[in-house]
Amino acid sequence: MPPRAPRKPMKSGDASEPNVSAPHVPVLLRPLLAGVAPVSGTWLDGTFGAGGYARGLLAAGADRVIGVDRDPLALEMAQGWAGEYGDRLRLVAGTFSDLDTLAGESLDGVVLDLGVSSMQLDLADRGFSFAKDGPLDMRMSQSGPSAADLVAETEEGLLADILFQLGEERASRRIARAIVRARHEAPITSTLRLAQIVSSCLPRPKPGQSHPATRSFQAIRIAVNAEFSQLIAGLEAAERALKPGGKLAVVSFHSLEDRVVKRFLQAAAGQAGNANRFAPELAVEAPRFTLLSRRAIGPDEVELDANPRSRSAKLRLAVRTEAPAKPSDHSAMGLPKLALTGQG
Repeated sequence: MPPRAPRKPMKSGDASEPNVSAPHVPVLLRPLLAGVAPVSGTWLDGTFGAGGYARGLLAAGADRVIGVDRDPLALEMAQGWAGEYGDRLRLVAGTFSDLDTLAGESLDGVVLDLGVSSMQLDLADRGFSFAKDGPLDMRMSQSGPSAADLVAETEEGLLADILFQLGEERASRRIARAIVRARHEAPITSTLRLAQIVSSCLPRPKPGQSHPATRSFQAIRIAVNAEFSQLIAGLEAAERALKPGGKLAVVSFHSLEDRVVKRFLQAAAGQAGNANRFAPELAVEAPRFTLLSRRAIGPDEVELDANPRSRSAKLRLAVRTEAPAKPSDHSAMGLPKLALTGQG
């Protein structure tokens, strides 16, 4: 495997301490590089993290990689090794929703690895993990309202909607009620206290099941970072930035994300079809992407053995055509209703 890579699936409460020198495993890097081969020209890694995908692309033949991340810590940690690539690696602070502007040039490829990185999970003071006690933060950019602010200020009904729509938590109303009751007693400012409140509303998990707070923490993190709004904007920005023949690779870690990516690419490839068979036929437009695989690509047994966190990962690949870019129909992307109105 190419050296050092950062992004691991978010659905884990890894309790290990962060080790900057440890070789983080880049999820689905092997099938990604195989699917977009040959790699050449200028690529943009919109979720740079610890640099695993960027290093893999450079090793595979990319002339240059632009690494974008909204987490200042990611760019700070890269300073110790980025210089060895010279001008082949350029680091940029920002969000991938603005990747076309941040790149400042047409691109031969774009990689997006969604969700929270293992680097963020493993640092207790970032407040992403329910397995470690830390401040209830969850902000990827380390700015703006935190998870503690959301939990403290959100009205019970909206809080329940966030948990249900963004985390697919069926006990959302019970959990929202418990959170509101608990915050009246004392502010909820730590990850373990929130995890305990959520866990008290749910049955004890059986061996092998995920932590009871997994879905609630996912939902709150998505809302804090407006991740679905960022995702759609990032896919549209990639469409604008990619040259004809440019390749797009997106790795997602839960069904809500993958559904949005799948529907965006299907619509852009002219494969969405009519949702209502009685509706008038949609005008046929030139496809803006060609799909490289009809199905999402998952981890093989080798990767699962080496990195159990990869179990939920899905990779989708597409190639940009010569058709002009255009805005997507957000209502057809499978977004949660809250994301369509600005939350998430």
